[in-house]
Amino acid sequence: MPQARPPRLAALAVLLTTLLTAPATRAAEITISCGALGQELELCRDGAEAWARQSGNAVRIVSVPNSASERLALYQMMLAGGGSSIDVYQIDVTWPGILAPHLIDLRPHSQGAEARHFPAIIENNTVEGRLVAMPIYTDAGVLFYRSDLLEKHGRPVPRSWEEMEETARLIQQREREAGNPQIWGYVFQGRAYEGLTVNALEWIASSGGGTLVDAEGRIDADTEGARLALARAARWMGSIAPQGALTYTEEEARGLFQSGQAVFMRNWPYAWALAQGEDSPVRGRTGIASLPRADAEEPSGVLGGWNLGVSRYSRHPAEAASLVMWLAGPEEQKRRAVQAAYNPTLPALYEDAEIIAANPFFRTLYGTFENAVARPSRPTGSKYNRVSNAIWTRVHAVLSQRMQAGAALTALEQDLRRIARRGW
Repeated sequence: MPQARPPRLAALAVLLTTLLTAPATRAAEITISCGALGQELELCRDGAEAWARQSGNAVRIVSVPNSASERLALYQMMLAGGGSSIDVYQIDVTWPGILAPHLIDLRPHSQGAEARHFPAIIENNTVEGRLVAMPIYTDAGVLFYRSDLLEKHGRPVPRSWEEMEETARLIQQREREAGNPQIWGYVFQGRAYEGLTVNALEWIASSGGGTLVDAEGRIDADTEGARLALARAARWMGSIAPQGALTYTEEEARGLFQSGQAVFMRNWPYAWALAQGEDSPVRGRTGIASLPRADAEEPSGVLGGWNLGVSRYSRHPAEAASLVMWLAGPEEQKRRAVQAAYNPTLPALYEDAEIIAANPFFRTLYGTFENAVARPSRPTGSKYNRVSNAIWTRVHAVLSQRMQAGAALTALEQDLRRIARRGW
């Protein structure tokens, strides 16, 4: 008969057995802010819950404002206080430079996955050598057009801004004469906000005018290309674009186009799935193409999209980084592309048959996503909001006929130099 163990040894044996058979880490609850409402929020929740089932951890989705500016203000307030209530933050493509001090470096957790994404996005998300965010989908400005109206009036998809303006004017006039007095040639985001900064950079970059502040932080706003681009856009107001466009964001522009009252629209690719909805008046009568350009050879859409970063104050940084890498991975990106036309940041997925079947325009616009123009958020860091505000303020003054393009750009260059006086 075996000799009985002393009580202390027996207890130690039980503890040792428990440690050896228990999971390597205790389950963690990871809190993530991703999406604000609707389909984007549902897609995020489904992906996060799939990770939780696979990892044995738990997730909690927190509600955030739909407005990007309000969301950023909330994030800055929470992070400035070192709060740990949110582990993973969904951040706009312009925020890595602003929020970098509060986010961990993801490279130790990525196993090199960043090398499989569009390089421009990874460069945008790398601040002082630290990968502070991983992309979950990308965006770039694109041109929507009424394919039925182009066919009806025998016009090709425009490749230059001059062709777009000429075609918009022609079709607008003919359609009004035929009994549609409400139709306009072109709609875009003209309100004095971040969306106008984006439109302006697209006009300027595609006209050989640079990006106002380059990747190294050098200011070069008052260029000949920039003057030509803004003067051209000012000419559109009241002629092919409604004066009301001075108050339009993405949704107001989409509303006019989707109601059938515009020939062309600049917007993000998200509007494609909505234009093809069962209740859309332009369903089956819409096309999508790269934005027009003047002197530049490459597509000129400005880089958009959203990313995920892990708070440096998280109590579970390893698990939070695991969730980020899951949501940024190919399976999740493919699911979002097929279900909701979110553009992958992984070039390999643009060869996926299921994704292309669901979104035929993805292959056509691959060059746009690959060569998208970055806003100067990374080089200007925490001052980007002031930079963008200066840009949209001066551009809005040009569009509303309160300033000439040349005077506005001279003033903008002075604005930017004041903001950068003590460095970015």
